[in-house]
Order: sequence, then structure tokens, then C-alpha cells
Amino acid sequence: MDITHSRILKIAVPIVLANSTVPLLGAVDTFVVGQMGSPVPIGAVGIGALIISFFYWLFGFLRMGTTGLAAQAVGAGDQSEVAAILTRVLFLGLLAGLAILIFQNAIFTGALWIAPASPEVEALARDYLFIRAFSAPAAIALFGLNGWLIAQERTREVLVLQLVMNGLNMILDVAFVLGLGWGVEGVAIATAIAEFTGLALGLYMCRATLRSAAAKQWARVFQRDKLIHMFSVNRDILLRTLMLEVIFVSFTFLAADMGDVQLAANQVLMQFVVISAYMLDGFAFAVEVLVGQAFGARNRAALIKSVKLCALWGSSTSFIFGMLILFAGPSLIDLFTTAPEVQSEARNYIVFVVLAPILGFAAYLFDGIYVGATDTATMRNMMAISVIIYGICLALFLPTLGQYGLWLSLMVSFLARGGTLWLRFPHLVKRLE
Repeated sequence: MDITHSRILKIAVPIVLANSTVPLLGAVDTFVVGQMGSPVPIGAVGIGALIISFFYWLFGFLRMGTTGLAAQAVGAGDQSEVAAILTRVLFLGLLAGLAILIFQNAIFTGALWIAPASPEVEALARDYLFIRAFSAPAAIALFGLNGWLIAQERTREVLVLQLVMNGLNMILDVAFVLGLGWGVEGVAIATAIAEFTGLALGLYMCRATLRSAAAKQWARVFQRDKLIHMFSVNRDILLRTLMLEVIFVSFTFLAADMGDVQLAANQVLMQFVVISAYMLDGFAFAVEVLVGQAFGARNRAALIKSVKLCALWGSSTSFIFGMLILFAGPSLIDLFTTAPEVQSEARNYIVFVVLAPILGFAAYLFDGIYVGATDTATMRNMMAISVIIYGICLALFLPTLGQYGLWLSLMVSFLARGGTLWLRFPHLVKRLE
């Protein structure tokens, strides 16, 4: 395997660009409802998007697990398995999305009952959620499709897919909310249309493989040992994702319990955190692919070199992005919302979103390493330790520091995630000795 700076950038840069459109979409959602001059619509979109994302990302293992398994199949030269994986994950994604659609009433009613939002925010969030549920099959199937494309280093196609889907979403956001005055419901309708469009385009991109004989070998697609291995990998990623969501959901719910202004301010600030995470994920995805192929080829030297080069690029990017937030953040806050009280509250905590990419870089990188190696049990176990550390910080800091304690606990969770996985890295390397 030839591991070079140019190869890493060829994988990572399209992913960075593609990923940047996802939080940009969230920022546009916040911007269009922010022009309504009230914190209630901002909070409703924040709570609604958080709840639907939580249930979608219960199935986020389809993206990560698919990348690791498909990259290892590529490294081993097993093209028939590469094709079978695509059919397998699309089938599972559509089934998962249909389950959310069928059980949406019970799921969202329960989630909103738990969420400590005001009645006004909850009412708008309910409308948002019931619209978004209709595109769940498309949204979840896209996880597996994107993971499959990334594993083969077809990241330019991932970029095109995200640009079309999210670009359409943003255009419809402006048209439906600012043009037609549909408010929060307009944001949800725009997203649903864009998700179905994205799936259609993704299937077209994969048409050659889907038409191949290997993709239709049902005995192989549903081969028992392959399904068991995929289940094992994805089960651990699911548990890890659930624990990660505990951190972010509790962060939002605790802010909501402090009031609508605090919730809206955190929703604005989280746009910066999410943008930095998606940008750094470009190098995490690159290391997923390269580590996965190294494990498939049983190449220890390629593993070490891939990690070193991706760490170099990722750490540099995290520092640059942190500095950009430091200087541009206050002005961007004013763009996201016209509510003066939300603007003032958000500025009080901007130092934390400056630190987020710098402190979170190692967590994103090592997540990619362990996904590529399909050592998902270690990911699960280290995330459990990180959640415990986060909970201890909340207990210590929240009663006396309030919002500052909440943000400080989140920063410590980033350090815990990266640090615990780093401590286990030598054991991962030994698997290729």
C-alpha cells in the first residue's frame, strides 16, 4: 500500500467539503427560523433535529461499520464481498427507516415527554418531527451507501451527493420559511425532500455495482457468518453511539432546563462544534479507509504510516479552525439569530467552541482508526468510561458553575474519548504482528 500525503488529501478533502455542508445546513436552519425574532422556533428546530438525529444515529453504525468492513474487503481483494456489502446495507437501512416511520407516534411522544422544553417549543418540535419521519428510510439507507463509497476512496462522489442534497435543502429552507412563511414545518419539509433526492442520486452513482451478479447473489448477501460478523461490529458501534448521544442529548436537555434563551444560545454555539467535528471527520474517514485496507492486507507498516500522516493533517486543521472561530465567532453569532438576549448569552461561552476542535481532534481520529480495524468492542468500552467521566464532571461542575459547568463537562468528555482510545492503541497494533 502506497500511503502518501496526496492520497490522504484525495480522500479527506472531498469529505471535509462534503461534511461542511451538513452543519452549514444546520446553520441555515437556525438562521431562517432565527429571523422570526423569537427563541421559541430556534429551540423547536434544535430539540426536533436533536431527537430525529438521535434515532437516525442509532443506525449510524451502517456508515461506520460499512466503511470498515468494505475497506477490509478492498484490502483483501474480495470484490464480490464488496458488492454484497452494498446490497446488504441498503436492505438494512431501508428496514430501519420503515421501523421509525411505523412507530413514529410512540417514539416521538416519548422523546418529547422526556425533553424539558417549554410547551411552546414542544408543540412546534412535534410538528417538525412528524414531517421528518417520512424520509427516515432514505436518510438511514444513505448512511450505508456513503460508507460503502468512502471505503473505495470514491469520496468525490460523496461530495457531489452531499452538495446536491444539502444545497437543495438550503434553497428549499429559504423558499419555504422566508418566502412562503411555513416556519418550522417548512424546515422539516425541505429536509425530507432533500433526503429522498439524495438517496435517488446515490443509487444512480452505484448503479453499475447494483446491476452486477455479485450484488444479487442473495445467498452471499445474507450469508450467516457475514451477517453475524456485521451484527457484532454494528452492535458495538450502536452501543458506542448510544453512549455518545447520551452526552449530547443530556447537554441539550440540561440547557433547555435552564430556559429558552439558554437553549437557543447553546443551539447557536453547537453549530460551531458540529461544523468543526464534520471538518475533522474528513481525516478520520481517511484513516478509516487506510487502516481498514491495511488490516485487510495484513500490512502493519501501512497502518502506522496512515495513522501518523492523518494525525499530522488533522491536528493542524483543528488548530486552524479553532483560531477561525476565535476571530469570526462573535460576528457569526449575530448572523444566526436576531434575538439580542440569545446573542448576548452565546457570546459568554464562545471560548468553549474555540477549544472544541482542538480538544476533540484525538477522539475523531481514534474513532476512525478503530472503525477501520473493526475493533468496535474497544470503542464501546472506552466510550463507556468517557460517559462516566462526563457524568462525574456534571455532578461536580453543574451545581456551582451552571452553563459554564455544562460546557466544561463537554470539553472533558472530548479529552476522555481521545485519551482512553490512545491508551489502547498499542494493543491494536499488535494484531498485525
